[in-house]
Amino acid sequence: MEGVVNSFLVTFSLLALASMLASASDPSSLQDFCLTLNGTNHNVFVNGNFCKDPKLVTADDFFSGLDNAGNTSNAVGSRVTTTVNADQILGLDKLGISLVRIDYAPNGGLTPHTHPRATEVLVVTKGKLYVDFVTSNPDNHLFAKVRREEVFVFLVCLIHFQFNIGNTDAVAFAGLSSQNPGVATIGSSVWV
Repeated sequence: MEGVVNSFLVTFSLLALASMLASASDPSSLQDFCLTLNGTNHNVFVNGNFCKDPKLVTADDFFSGLDNAGNTSNAVGSRVTTTVNADQILGLDKLGISLVRIDYAPNGGLTPHTHPRATEVLVVTKGKLYVDFVTSNPDNHLFAKVRREEVFVFLVCLIHFQFNIGNTDAVAFAGLSSQNPGVATIGSSVWV
């Protein structure tokens, strides 16, 4: 009986220690925003970066330009024109989000690709797209037509594409759950 109790105590202690080692956190920023600056002669230091003094921040420190259409006269008939991330809006640093504008010519599209570090939420603002993502289970393909003001979600790391099935240009905006989502184009990743 004593051996069973000792064995239980040892097992319980090991599980307690293992659960302490497995805990994790995602701490919130210490201030509303941090416009990251290069250099060390600034007096605000947050999360490992030197930040512009919040009292000196102006509207010009933030990005605009999502209204600029991209040139879709290329081989695939689409253009990811504007990527808004921490490189363009320094205030997005540490927030874990980014945004892109995608323009599609009629019959244009984005080739199959994946974002290794982000989930993507696609909102169509003009035209009609045919979208698809492929899950790890080949029986679970999902096909959908997405029209103006409709939304489609592509889960992190899943292969997906968009294709303009309309007779007019299409425009979509995609929000990504990472300040640096990355992109791996399947064709160039497989056939080098």
